[in-house]
Amino acid sequence: MTDQPLDSRSAWQFGLATVVVTAAMSYFAGGLHPVWWLGWIAPLPALVLAPRIGKLAAFLVSFAGWVLGGFSWWNYLHVVIRLPLSVFVLAVVSAAVVFGLGVLLSRAFLLRGSLWRAALALPSVWVTFEYLNAVTSPHSTFSNLAYTQMDFLPLLQVASVAGVWGIDFLLFFFPATIAAILVSQSSASHKRRFAGIVGILYIAVLSVGTLRLLSPPNPAEKVTVGLIASDVRENAGTRPGEAGMAILARYLDQVPSLAAQGAKTIIIPEKVADVADAEIPRMDQMFQSAAVQNHVDILVGIDHHVANGYLNEARFYRADGQPVTTYVKHHLIPAFERRDRPGTSYSVFSDGATLHGIAICKDMDFPALSRHYGKAGIALLLVPAWDFGTDGWYHDRMAVMRGVENGFTVARSAKEGLLTISDPRARVIAQQHSDAAPFASLVATIPITHVTTFYSIAGDWFAWINIAALTCMLFVAFRRKQEFARASSAS
Repeated sequence: MTDQPLDSRSAWQFGLATVVVTAAMSYFAGGLHPVWWLGWIAPLPALVLAPRIGKLAAFLVSFAGWVLGGFSWWNYLHVVIRLPLSVFVLAVVSAAVVFGLGVLLSRAFLLRGSLWRAALALPSVWVTFEYLNAVTSPHSTFSNLAYTQMDFLPLLQVASVAGVWGIDFLLFFFPATIAAILVSQSSASHKRRFAGIVGILYIAVLSVGTLRLLSPPNPAEKVTVGLIASDVRENAGTRPGEAGMAILARYLDQVPSLAAQGAKTIIIPEKVADVADAEIPRMDQMFQSAAVQNHVDILVGIDHHVANGYLNEARFYRADGQPVTTYVKHHLIPAFERRDRPGTSYSVFSDGATLHGIAICKDMDFPALSRHYGKAGIALLLVPAWDFGTDGWYHDRMAVMRGVENGFTVARSAKEGLLTISDPRARVIAQQHSDAAPFASLVATIPITHVTTFYSIAGDWFAWINIAALTCMLFVAFRRKQEFARASSAS
């Protein structure tokens, strides 16, 4: 049985303690460097307290704790990338409102003894919110809580089936289940059966994830990839004219060293230089000659100044002298890339026994773009990038997640970030910080193959199931409220 409602003084005391604990746990569970295990218990205090205090108090406690925890993003969003204060507040407040409403819906079912609905309410609310945010926001999944779990590899394998939405769900279903067992009005036998079923679910998910990690796919081929980036002043920014061409030349000076280490494909970061259309033939001649002479393929990112604007472009030069392959970034950073025009096409090409693709930096925040490459059957995605320094790990791991969802290896080279190669199981094969040397580099021989995933085939099916489940639960809650109102008026 649920404990009796708290008296006013106790409610204030427990409410304040819950706000503090929720804020602390959600703060350290989120942000750019999350403590992954805290995410599993951060919602628990609010869920447990909610049935013992009033409806408004339960919402305010949940809201306040989540708002304060959301300030883990303050330094990055407001200070580093200069997001307007009003936009930051809106983002944090909207997430806290959704969390508070999810706790209220769970509370309503807890008070009625509906174990399953009580446990499913908050995760369904949150997945719905995250999905709607992803399809409407210019930043897509950037702040999705699934990325807080990037160090928990068995769980990450869920993304190959259900995308980030499956991870979101499991992250909230766990504390909601514990709360339901602790405070629901259901019978003890019902709680035991419920706990057993949920326990089996989590054991199965983590066991399958572990087995997936222990059984890597048979490689179709091995490739040796070289990544390079420079954060030093003379190579910083995106410079036009001769200054930009000089930066490109300094990068090319590093190619023979990487080729000598065995690299067959070299990735140079995003927007290394601002290259006018009239200078493109000169650039192409420089890079094509270097590719042929050193027997390597080279991918380099530039800001291509065309007649009617700029293109954030990646240009791919083949060792066999074939024509240049180009790719234009689809998803541009608001404000920072306002002068650039977005691309709409994809780049898929054959390299030996497998298909490879190209994306640029923020493109990897958008699951739909990578899913296109997954459906195309690529084995390796080449990603030039440029991060903001402090977000290097977080933004890098978002790209790693896309590889899990769609069954390909990701090779990503970022200025002010990380040089990383990760496999379709989210294992980091090789990594280096871009500021490790005047020209930081790594070379790694990696087995690659395309792994067909259910997510690549079915897409965001799990998000839609949560939306449908939430719709049903809201209908049930509304109908019960009407029935109660009618019964009260009749009496």
